Amino acid sequence: MELLSLFWVFFKIGLFTIGGGIASLPLIETIIVKQQGWISYDEFSHLVIISEMTPGPIGINASTFVGNKLAGFIGGVVATLGNVLPSIIIVILLAKVYFKYKNLKVVNSVLNGLKPTIVGLITSATVGIVLVALFNTRAFDLSQFEISYIKIALLLLYLFILRKFKPNPILIILLSGGLGLVLL
Repeated sequence: MELLSLFWVFFKIGLFTIGGGIASLPLIETIIVKQQGWISYDEFSHLVIISEMTPGPIGINASTFVGNKLAGFIGGVVATLGNVLPSIIIVILLAKVYFKYKNLKVVNSVLNGLKPTIVGLITSATVGIVLVALFNTRAFDLSQFEISYIKIALLLLYLFILRKFKPNPILIILLSGGLGLVLL
């Protein structure tokens, strides 16, 4: 694995991810799983789970995870730097422009126009994860899938607990890990 290639791939992911976080997952999946073949769909779903369980943005956690798998500790550092460098550069430039022109109608119109796109990106990533996690299928391939009623029941239980009681997410993670150990 050439470190420059690893850096460049994650630089592109960082550069073209709009909305950050969960919105980056479709692009990460396309490039890392489908195009590069660096990780499998199962590893991708595990990457999402591990990234959500650990502190920090999911895109950074994902780049560290993949880089570490491919080239060890240095690979994790290189992939992470590749992922964050575009954001650092772009945010510095956009902050200057935004604070200078934030009161212009055109700026607010552009920002409002981007909102549905971000929701769409997040929804697309969520649907892909749901298909892998609950139906044991790959991304949007619905030709063959098996329904996991236990996983669906657990999802509904967790949603109910989260909405009704609003516990600390760490408790839900511990509960789901324990139930997964027992039931799955």
